[in-house]
Amino acid sequence: MIHRQLKPLISESLFLFGPRGTGKTTLLKELFKTTNHQIIDLLGAEEEERFSADPDLLERTVKSNPDLEWVIIDEIQKIPKILDVVHRIIENKSSKVKFALTGSSARKLKKGASNLLAGRALINKLYPFTYLELGENFNLEFALRFGMLPKITNITGNDAALTRTEFLKSYARTYLKEEIWAEHIVKELDPFRKFLEVAAQMNSEIINYTKIAKQINSTSHSVKSYFEILEDTLIGTLLESYHTSIRKRIVSAPKFYFFDLGVKRALSRTISLEVVEGTYDYGKSFEHFIITQIMALHDYMRKDYAFAYLKTKDGAEVDLIVERPGMPLALIEIKSTNRIDTGELNTLKNFVKDFKNAQGFCLSRDPIRQKIDKVEILPWQDGIKEVLC
Repeated sequence: MIHRQLKPLISESLFLFGPRGTGKTTLLKELFKTTNHQIIDLLGAEEEERFSADPDLLERTVKSNPDLEWVIIDEIQKIPKILDVVHRIIENKSSKVKFALTGSSARKLKKGASNLLAGRALINKLYPFTYLELGENFNLEFALRFGMLPKITNITGNDAALTRTEFLKSYARTYLKEEIWAEHIVKELDPFRKFLEVAAQMNSEIINYTKIAKQINSTSHSVKSYFEILEDTLIGTLLESYHTSIRKRIVSAPKFYFFDLGVKRALSRTISLEVVEGTYDYGKSFEHFIITQIMALHDYMRKDYAFAYLKTKDGAEVDLIVERPGMPLALIEIKSTNRIDTGELNTLKNFVKDFKNAQGFCLSRDPIRQKIDKVEILPWQDGIKEVLC
């Protein structure tokens, strides 16, 4: 049993958001195994039909079991109206039951009358495994090729690589069918399907809405809405450009990172290919991995940092900027090499000088710790911990 970094507070009802397959139900079953609880799985067609036709069934179910402590409702976005019933039960002072509500999409819930229960349930997010959770079982080359979904890490045997590949392909198709089409989030599936492939191919690059629109024969407005859909369904995160008063002109369009490298590679149809050290693809995959790990661990640690990137019109770039209240601004350069050439850090050193209170970090596979001026050169594992301290 792999112990997750996320430790939900259980003093109140809670939401647990996360993409499909990240282990939300498994985590809650473990969390509430010693309590009197009931699980309602809205992914099951029978359960969904029953509660969709009669949302008040939930309240009658709770009243019929006065010793019930927790009700776990899986994939709450399938029936947003049931949130009104949950809200009513929570407001009932005679009821002691609490709710743990999982969801792989916040899009429908944002429009719900209960507005995520008006703050009466704590919000948590679950991501694929982190390197800290896997510990000695973590393998970087594996993570860069197949990602970190729990199911993927459990596949073994002679045909493991092929099985992982087919699972990720199926995951991508299931997402299209269940999370997008079945939920009627988009009116036309074909342009969105094309968009997903292009977006995956351009993962971690600065978004050019017009260029993508031309590639999928759509409009810039539609492409922007598609990226919003990916965020709302927890399939990825937009990384905004850092707005600053420094003298250099900066690029203002955001970047986009899919939540998992394996899923990204399945959507871009590169999952069957190996990720070869020293190649451009290896470097971009390593950057993706580090940034998504930092974001996941940031949420688990309940920090309140802000993330951005910075790129000037002349091409100078900082991979990740972390605004840490009360601490120096962290400017992070990510390099996949196992031996750092300090001469390649001049751009980062210059950026550090442009800010009054900033600290530079270079995170790489180089095991040797070094320091040059205000730039810390660290093994990536140590660097992530120091950035998030």
